[in-house]
Amino acid sequence: MAQILGKTNPSPTFPMYPAGAKAVTPSDTANLAYTSVIYVGGAGNIQVTTPTGDQVVFQGLTAGSILPIQVVRVWATSTTATNLVAIY
Repeated sequence: MAQILGKTNPSPTFPMYPAGAKAVTPSDTANLAYTSVIYVGGAGNIQVTTPTGDQVVFQGLTAGSILPIQVVRVWATSTTATNLVAIY
């Protein structure tokens, strides 16, 4: 089983049908509780860290879209999108 951020994931890949969702408060120091994809409620940019350690800024995301990459952190720095929801 894959071990991600101290949580056991029964699948080595992201689940096809996620079971949970939680509002995201961007932070430059705290990781998300679970590896998640992000729903973007309000348009803008999102800086993230992926499970492999890549740090990138996604620019020009539209309201109502889903960022189709697993993330472990949503940074406050460079994140202008609002109403973010982690889907895990």
